[in-house]
Amino acid sequence: MEPWQIPGRPSPRRIAEVDEIVQRITRWAADRADIVGLLLVGSFARDAAGPDSDVDLVLLTTDEPRYLDGAWARELDLGSLVRTRSWGPITERRYATVSGLEVEMGIGSPAWAATDPVDPGTHRVVTDGARVLHDPAGILTDLLAACRDEVRRRS
Repeated sequence: MEPWQIPGRPSPRRIAEVDEIVQRITRWAADRADIVGLLLVGSFARDAAGPDSDVDLVLLTTDEPRYLDGAWARELDLGSLVRTRSWGPITERRYATVSGLEVEMGIGSPAWAATDPVDPGTHRVVTDGARVLHDPAGILTDLLAACRDEVRRRS
């Protein structure tokens, strides 16, 4: 049985849409010197997405104010802004595409990925499923390794 045939999984059309959006954002991020990390997190990162799952991304930048307006989201054609919410070091910008897919972009500074020590909130996000998409300096790779090491020490 194919993964898309399993009840409760996203349709092939939804999976293709998510893949296209993630690839578009990854290419866009790679062209910006101020973006030091892009991480896919949550259900799509751990291959456990359901039909109504959203796409969760963490964007780390040295220029946070630049991403608190909507110009970059319009450039990426992410759709309509649904909400903005602060989660401590991360600001959530949630968008809804024309198809209804929600894309949550958590925007923060590189400090979010600090490993000495790893912030408990960051640890929770990363250990719930994370896939590195853009990491020119290796800070996200280091963060994932630190979280894995911490989980092993606790076991």
